[in-house]
Amino acid sequence: MKDQTFKLLLVGDSMVGKSCILLKFADNTYSDTYIQTVVVDFWDVGGQDRFRSVINSYYRGTNGIIIVYDVTNRDSFNNVQMWFREIDINAITGVCRLLVGNKSDLVNKRLVDYNQGKQLADSLGIPFLEISAKTDQDVDKVFLTLVKQILQINDTLHEQVPQSVSQYMEKSDKQEGGKNDNQC
Repeated sequence: MKDQTFKLLLVGDSMVGKSCILLKFADNTYSDTYIQTVVVDFWDVGGQDRFRSVINSYYRGTNGIIIVYDVTNRDSFNNVQMWFREIDINAITGVCRLLVGNKSDLVNKRLVDYNQGKQLADSLGIPFLEISAKTDQDVDKVFLTLVKQILQINDTLHEQVPQSVSQYMEKSDKQEGGKNDNQC
């Protein structure tokens, strides 16, 4: 089996823990201090059309999107549907999505309960997890769940390729020494 690379995107309101989730998964590190994500490029976003192209560049080629909210911040939960609409507008049709409630370790500060998150995810037709980047509760499961979803969709798409096309691609691969540069 050939190695596959997937582009994943984390979206959500400021300070919901997107960077902390990524750092915990990638480096097994966590910081209690606010980590501001800074982009060092300058963009002219004076016109609405230009601004849309900037947003589109983030979504372009994305295989999966993790929508993150903070269980201690009701506004971040209420904005999930806005993020969902942004994805509908900017990402490819059928992109894999996962709703994640972060900071589940802050039990006494919780403003959004598990059932509310699950109910919203069900209404949007996407999987749901509650995690804590701080305690490392289910952080790996976020990425494993999304990648598994992407792989299942890729397998389904591969199965739907007509047999004659599959045979043609295999024949082309053999003629080119096994190299296949067919990319969408």
